[in-house]
Amino acid sequence: MMKKYLIIVVVSTLFFGCSDYLELKPDQKMVIPETLEDCELLLNDYPTMNSGFPIMGEVSADNYYLTTTSWQSVSLIDERNGYLWSDEMVTTATPWQTSYKVIYQSNQVLDVLKGLKTTPTDLYHFNELKGAALFFRAFAFHQLLANYAMNYSVTNASSVPGVPLRLKPDVDDAVNRASLTDSYAQVIADFKAAARLLPANGPFKARPYKEAAYGGLARTYLDMGMYEQAYLYADSALNLRADLLDYNSLNANASLPIARFNKEVLFHAITPSSYALAQGNAKIDSNLYRAYEQNDLRKKVFFKANTGANLGTYAFKGSYNNSASGMFVGLTTAEMYLTRAESAARLGKIAAALTDLNHLMKNRWLVGLYTDFSTTNKDALITKILAERRKELLFRGLRWSDLKRLNLDERYKIQLKRIIDGKEYLLEPNSLKYALLIPQDAIEEGKLEQNKR
Repeated sequence: MMKKYLIIVVVSTLFFGCSDYLELKPDQKMVIPETLEDCELLLNDYPTMNSGFPIMGEVSADNYYLTTTSWQSVSLIDERNGYLWSDEMVTTATPWQTSYKVIYQSNQVLDVLKGLKTTPTDLYHFNELKGAALFFRAFAFHQLLANYAMNYSVTNASSVPGVPLRLKPDVDDAVNRASLTDSYAQVIADFKAAARLLPANGPFKARPYKEAAYGGLARTYLDMGMYEQAYLYADSALNLRADLLDYNSLNANASLPIARFNKEVLFHAITPSSYALAQGNAKIDSNLYRAYEQNDLRKKVFFKANTGANLGTYAFKGSYNNSASGMFVGLTTAEMYLTRAESAARLGKIAAALTDLNHLMKNRWLVGLYTDFSTTNKDALITKILAERRKELLFRGLRWSDLKRLNLDERYKIQLKRIIDGKEYLLEPNSLKYALLIPQDAIEEGKLEQNKR
């Protein structure tokens, strides 16, 4: 007999396009999910499925800095501690819980679908729902790994803890942390199954389609340093959807120049707001800001000059969520171009890498003023692509993962530094602190192994 699980449907509107809303039942109603329509509602629950992914990796990364006054004004102690890579226990469980709520709800859908008999007319819808549930689960697991696990390395991944792999909609099941090997294997298996089931080029940015599943695989394999696979899946994603925004068409002077759900977005996902990353607090790293050339439109599209006591510093305004709160962590075609370019360069496909890099840059520079980058030197090309990756994908939840994987290479590893109240704080390459501390409530309730320090 199929298990029954109670859920509360409290969502009144869901965001699927720039101005499109899917109206759901306006009243709060107890529902037992048991039909395809119930599964549809669960997956369309935007506040749960798309908007609660972890933000602490970005808080800990190096795209910005806080003055002592701004740091002291951050009201969440975990963010103040995270900024300084402190070993103090994490008291707020929300980022962990909201990611596992995505996983729980995905598991609910999969459990309901497992008990349904399908007809030929239902099969397309059934497959789409199953594929979406698998995608959401993979995406959430990967977000957790990016924040709460060490970098993947084939030499030791089997002995390094990953995350608990909850694969059933039973919150009472005790699930220990799987190894990094098994955790990444689950993410890959879910994304691959999703890619086989999902249709391509659907209309709703908050729901995944085949190109998003390919994008998730490309991102995952890049994190793992598996460049042949990263190239393959970035290529597959771009073969289905390759649109880029021409930044010449944007109003660079607008407070938020980039439209939400724009044509580059393969899958829309965001984090909750952050006090540390708020425009009034986070100052863009000065070396990063100076790295943008004058004719690079990202310099005006992404940043605004601060005023008053903060004169001479800059704040970020280039959110792909078109909001000053809630960082975009979804998938875009621009990310896929950079992933395909980097992977191609590492595989020795110099011409292909240059084509992707220059195509992206032409859409970011003042029209007619970009000169194609050219080199036959593999290392010089990789260095250039990595520099553009950082400038293109800042505040996307990717920098922390990039730091972890690049720290494995002597050529690219860096030491991070913070200064607060005259005291210097350092984060060494490959430090155990790159696996953020799991919230203490989750450790105690789940009897989980905490990340080492």
